[in-house]
Amino acid sequence: MLKQVSIYAENKKGTMQDITGILADNGINILGSVTNDSAEYGIVRMVVSDPDAATAALTAKGYLCRLTDVLGVEVTDEVGNLHHLLMALSESNINVDYLYLSFNRLSGKPIMVFHADGAYEVAECLKAKGFSLC
Repeated sequence: MLKQVSIYAENKKGTMQDITGILADNGINILGSVTNDSAEYGIVRMVVSDPDAATAALTAKGYLCRLTDVLGVEVTDEVGNLHHLLMALSESNINVDYLYLSFNRLSGKPIMVFHADGAYEVAECLKAKGFSLC
């Protein structure tokens, strides 16, 4: 199970630079990220090298943060593999709330990071179907 840092931030010039600077100053590596924005606020979701330290550092600078369990599934870099993963989830009646891409720095393979309700049960389901979780 991966821990994702969700950062609720004002949608204004320099916010991402501020967030990434805080992480860099604390020696925290960003492994995967997705940003959802609206006119005034956005949510930056990240898998980082040290989620607890990232949350503490960002909170100390005034950002509202939350840790969330997400799943990471390593897939091969081939046409249709994301579709194969999503079909396996659909066949088990599992809804994916959102997903984004990272990669395994050791194997070089893509990792699909996603959120679904009941993360521990979803993990067991995927393992039973032969998927490699991170």
